Amino acid sequence: MKKMRKFAILVTSTALTLGITTTIGQAQSPIESQSERIAIEVQSDEVNVSKSELIKKFKSLFPSKFDFLSENDFHLSNAHHYPDDARIRYDLSFHKLINGKDIYGSVSFVGDNLDIEFFYYSPITSADALFPAKVSKEEAQKIAENFLSKLPNGSNYELSPTYTDYYYNQLITEPIRYDFSFIRKQNNIPIADQQVYITVLGNGEIIQFNQFMQNSSKVTFDDVNQVKSKEEMLAKMKENLAVRLKYQINYDYRTGKESLALVYQPTINLGIHAINGEWQTVNGFTKDAPTVGGIELLSTKQLPAKYDGITVEQAKKLVQELLKIDSDKVKLNISSVNEYENEYGQPFLSIYYSYDWDYGGYGSTLEINKQTGEIVSYHDLKKEVLRELGEPKDQTTITKGEAQEKAIAYLNEWVPSYLHQYAKPINEPYSEEGRGIYHFEFPRVVNGIIVEGSSISVAVSSDGSLYSLYINHRQFDNWPSVSNVISSEIAKKTYIEALNLNLQYIRPYYENSTHYNLVYTPIYNQNPFSYLDATSGKWQSLNSDTELPQVTHPIAEEELNYLIQNRILEVDTKTFNADQSITNGEALKVLVKSLSYFYEYDYLRQQEIVTQTYKNIDANHPLYSVVEQAVRIGILDPNEAFNPETLLTKEQLAVWYIRALGLELAAKNFNIYNIDLTDKESIDSKYVGYVALADSLKLVTAENNEFKPKQEVTYANLATSIFPLAHAIHENRK
Repeated sequence: MKKMRKFAILVTSTALTLGITTTIGQAQSPIESQSERIAIEVQSDEVNVSKSELIKKFKSLFPSKFDFLSENDFHLSNAHHYPDDARIRYDLSFHKLINGKDIYGSVSFVGDNLDIEFFYYSPITSADALFPAKVSKEEAQKIAENFLSKLPNGSNYELSPTYTDYYYNQLITEPIRYDFSFIRKQNNIPIADQQVYITVLGNGEIIQFNQFMQNSSKVTFDDVNQVKSKEEMLAKMKENLAVRLKYQINYDYRTGKESLALVYQPTINLGIHAINGEWQTVNGFTKDAPTVGGIELLSTKQLPAKYDGITVEQAKKLVQELLKIDSDKVKLNISSVNEYENEYGQPFLSIYYSYDWDYGGYGSTLEINKQTGEIVSYHDLKKEVLRELGEPKDQTTITKGEAQEKAIAYLNEWVPSYLHQYAKPINEPYSEEGRGIYHFEFPRVVNGIIVEGSSISVAVSSDGSLYSLYINHRQFDNWPSVSNVISSEIAKKTYIEALNLNLQYIRPYYENSTHYNLVYTPIYNQNPFSYLDATSGKWQSLNSDTELPQVTHPIAEEELNYLIQNRILEVDTKTFNADQSITNGEALKVLVKSLSYFYEYDYLRQQEIVTQTYKNIDANHPLYSVVEQAVRIGILDPNEAFNPETLLTKEQLAVWYIRALGLELAAKNFNIYNIDLTDKESIDSKYVGYVALADSLKLVTAENNEFKPKQEVTYANLATSIFPLAHAIHENRK
């Protein structure tokens, strides 16, 4: 008998495993739930696998690659397993200092066969993985496939066609990364939740591997020989398909901007059982086909708010009642209350609280609308605390209908002023049977139309207590008019014509479910992120990759196209001339986008109480976020003027590059530099050090001993010089 004890509570976000494809609506309105996995540690004297064996297994996966690591460079964490999975997992990490530089990584093995589940590696150097890459994406895919083929069942995978790399923007100062997802097949049919993720650097080196490891000894699959024909199921789906007009909030992760669209969405978003023809739901399968259903508002009139403005002391008193816990061993502490404004300028209170006991504690935050005193974000920790202390409450079990009544009662109690804008759930609530939690989604309604992407989420425990509450209330000044939309009949016909089915194995999201059902999953317009614009009647896709232009140039073609494909440089091929001089504003935009992820400076524009560095660049200026980011990372000096319309000179570019490298202090000591340039008198005296450094580092260089500081910089000049800068920054970071 193995000796076991509690090791830790690992809380990870989970999504329902409903299939490979989802609609844009599903992608934007996920069921918000968390799945706990309590790791049970297996004491070392009961483990039959040694550190040496794991190291040997690890090195066998990467022949000769890690021979420089000795056993002392590895650390083996305590073995553990999970309550729903008895297989033992082993976490092996390594670290070594070579020539003053760190290399580190980790690998996880699972089961008696020590199958690799996770691998991450940070090499000592990755400069050779920067642009230009040694391997193409196609070559990197072959490297990933070759590695996968050497693993157990590795030949039973295929490249996932729907995998989207959300971190699409690769900084030029970071190694080029190729991310691939492969899906496992059974009977040559994809298994929806069994995917492998592999990352290959631009030098061909694999640095990351991750896979979901289902316990194969317990898994069962539907018999593929009993499957109904695709034609039969397609006809059934078309017969039962209907559409609903909705407002849809689209969020562009590349720009951080939200937009509104009037769309038609199908009632059938999940699948149909390929053997018995039942309809898939979030809780299993049913004989009843999905329907449009009616809209019933939670309140026909606006109800008064809980408070007409709430003070900090009132807020503390309010939440103490909600947060009180039935245990003498635990003390509730409200540590701080911070006031902030959301992106719409509305004041909110963020209340940090914790449950503390003799040997530990849990903490979280609760958000309150300061104008109304209503809770907009809350997650219950009491059950986790009591379970940790071995004091779980005796639970009664309520039905789904009773839970929904409870959820509505909680909304009336805590957020009454919102209710006239929200409706009762139109979709089936998701039930976490193992944990006893019901999740309800109350959709927003505007002009009698459901708003996809704005809702109130409420979770109720099976004992009737409030488990979580979250309000996602988005604001828009102008809601699209419904006067010019296409008819629902035309929309339905369009969906039917664009409907196709994919056959796949899907495991229902039940506690300890080990059986995979064969399911036909709908896909519209051959794109899982497609939606039908109700005004134009045309298909749109928020996540589709727009084909970016390619340019030609005798010297800088490769560099220019790399910047364009990474959305760092925006061009119109009809008018673009790479030999044209570039403005300060356009050049700064390229530089900032090259050195920082897009969302970083877009986030600043959305979230921060703005500060205006330059009088001529206010928050409404199209370059505002770029300029403020450039100031923040030290490329622009707030004490100097900045005119975005002025053409960029070599001298100014040298200054920016040296600042980007963090060498401004050295550059300011210009008296120490003996510059042997024929035109050194033309260099601004305060920029002499910058020019000297930029020239010596071969970033912005002189020709025939002449620097030409006032010479204008072209797009091609910028493209060819910015990559040596990227390499220099990368080496400095390492």
